[in-house]
Amino acid sequence: MNAAPPVSADLRHIARLVPEGSRVLDLGCGTGELLAHLMRERGCTGYGVELNDANVQACVARGVNVIQLNLEDGLALFGDSSFDVVLQIDTLQHLRNTEVMLRETARVGRMGIVAFPNFAHWPNRLAVLRGRMPVTKVLPYQWYDTPNIRVGTLRDFRALALKNRLHILDEFGLQDGRELRWWPNVRASRAVFKVQRA
Repeated sequence: MNAAPPVSADLRHIARLVPEGSRVLDLGCGTGELLAHLMRERGCTGYGVELNDANVQACVARGVNVIQLNLEDGLALFGDSSFDVVLQIDTLQHLRNTEVMLRETARVGRMGIVAFPNFAHWPNRLAVLRGRMPVTKVLPYQWYDTPNIRVGTLRDFRALALKNRLHILDEFGLQDGRELRWWPNVRASRAVFKVQRA
């Protein structure tokens, strides 16, 4: 049997926020890479939620339990505090019901971990100053074909968390596999937050 390929440095930084042995719900889990890593390296259990047929098949091939569900329909399937950790990694920016889904994350999990592209990263700011929407490794689409419905920054998420009475347990930026805690809103291409109900 072949060894599983290593996950990216960014995903390793996110994975370390998940306590060992946690019951995890990964919303918009893609191909199940992070959840498979958490199962293998941190002894976690849980489910991925994914809509895309090919991604669901990839999850099954990885041995990840997956539920095919449209997140726009909500999480009524899950009771309060059903999971220790709910992950939303590069998911929020694709959803129309962002605020509802953030509240649902806090309801279903004792803790939530959210990561998203940081639109305030300095190359994005420079692109906008030049009159163009940014195209980067983390935001790789042209403005007219992006799956992102919205963009946000670390400061934006802090305000949203406060509005929804979520307590921020930890926050940092990620840039090229490095964790950034000094000026992450300017220096990091990805924002990461660990939250729970206040």
